[in-house]
Amino acid sequence: TRFCKLPGGALDKMKEVVGDGLFTAETANPKWAIAHRIVTPLFGTMRIRGMFDDMKDICEQMCLRWARFGPDEPLNVCDNMTKLTLDTIALCTIDYRFNSFYRENGVTHPFAAAVVDVMTESFAQSNLPDFVNNYVRFRAMAKFKRQAAELRRQTEELIAARRQNLVDRDDLLNAMLNAKDPKTGEGLSPESIVDNLLTFLIAGHETTSSLLSFCFYYLLENPDVLRKVQQEIDTVVGSDTITVDHLSNMPYLEAVLRETLRLRDPGPGFYVKPLKDDVVAGKYAVKKDQPLFIVFDSVHRDESTYGADADEFRPERMLKDSFDKLPPCAWKPFGNGVRACVGRPFAMQQAMLAVAMVVHKFDLIKDESYTLR
Repeated sequence: TRFCKLPGGALDKMKEVVGDGLFTAETANPKWAIAHRIVTPLFGTMRIRGMFDDMKDICEQMCLRWARFGPDEPLNVCDNMTKLTLDTIALCTIDYRFNSFYRENGVTHPFAAAVVDVMTESFAQSNLPDFVNNYVRFRAMAKFKRQAAELRRQTEELIAARRQNLVDRDDLLNAMLNAKDPKTGEGLSPESIVDNLLTFLIAGHETTSSLLSFCFYYLLENPDVLRKVQQEIDTVVGSDTITVDHLSNMPYLEAVLRETLRLRDPGPGFYVKPLKDDVVAGKYAVKKDQPLFIVFDSVHRDESTYGADADEFRPERMLKDSFDKLPPCAWKPFGNGVRACVGRPFAMQQAMLAVAMVVHKFDLIKDESYTLR
């Protein structure tokens, strides 16, 4: 191994909220190693399949709300996808319902609102020098610190309540309370449980929300692709309701999601640092521990890999045979190596279910007044 992940940018700012969670801790941190060995099996394919009914529950709530609006009401897809993904991950991980689609007048649950706020503020901070954040944006920083402390306090209370009233539920919180590190025999510390629960709630909802929002954008911009997705779903599901087994028979929909991630990855990239003085790409000398930023757009839109149409949305290039032939590092929306996102199976199952349900139930029409910003 020549490089290791270096938490930087928005991830570094998120440490105020999530501490040494899986996404923010350095690889050499013992807390990361223990949490990684405990949590990774919890996101295995079979366990994620068991979360399908909860995922479907929240998606049905959204679809019922959409149906009540009628055909002439425009929908804010981004806002709906944020509600969908946050409600879903809360139900699947901590058995908690924000009930976003039952709230009137768009009022958001305070915890859910704070989760969105701290994520947005972390990105804002990462784009500015520290002196601007600390001395010019001091009110925003103070609010950020208050919300971070409140989120941690409420999460600690939720964990304490679960410890006192154990429920027979196969969710992530129960698993984190009871699982042991296969190497050391240790369990997760109370602080590490808080760190990682907040990590999953914050990072886990935002990334999938972005994927779904851009996916629907591309479907509406490419009616031929939308028709192919509809045909595949109608053929596989028919007049039945969608089940977890249906999802594995939707290769074109999976290709659509992969292509969306290629063109519009939820993050701009990730930092790494060399483990020793090295030469990159045969000509760039780098020093040990020098931060390097891997830019997803440069990787995912490389014409030497994807051809002259690398900037175009063409899901066919992501069908299994073509996808399997891609060079090893040509598609990395979920990160790389041991620091790759452990939530990938969760995100992909949720995204496939959401698109399949929406397309199966509704005919989507593009709002011609909308411009992508």
